[in-house]
Amino acid sequence: MALYHHKSKRRQSGGRRRPKRKKRKYELGSEPMPTQVGEEKTKKIRTMGGDNKTRLLKTNKANVTNPETGETNQTEIEEVTENQANPHYVRRDIITKGAIIQTKQGKAKVTNRPGQDGVVNAKIIN
Repeated sequence: MALYHHKSKRRQSGGRRRPKRKKRKYELGSEPMPTQVGEEKTKKIRTMGGDNKTRLLKTNKANVTNPETGETNQTEIEEVTENQANPHYVRRDIITKGAIIQTKQGKAKVTNRPGQDGVVNAKIIN
């Protein structure tokens, strides 16, 4: 079932609010699809204007940049060590923007939104 972004049918006082028009397609939303560590798995979604968005459901690789040298290499993700979005995401190995992941090159901070971009980009931190 799709999510529908609209005003509530009830007012703050509890009274009924009557709709002025019917639902519009642009008001549709979708359930969140968190990116997890695992075998690569993506899903294509049609967006407004007929474009496509690649949702990254699972991945075990990340594009890691070393800020000192400017080099970017693809490396394996070992685990999620910290996630400020939700502390329970660490236990579930969910990757979001700002999450700190352990890679073969060391700890790295995710700089993009993997569920929106289809890849994980990160930079090495000390």
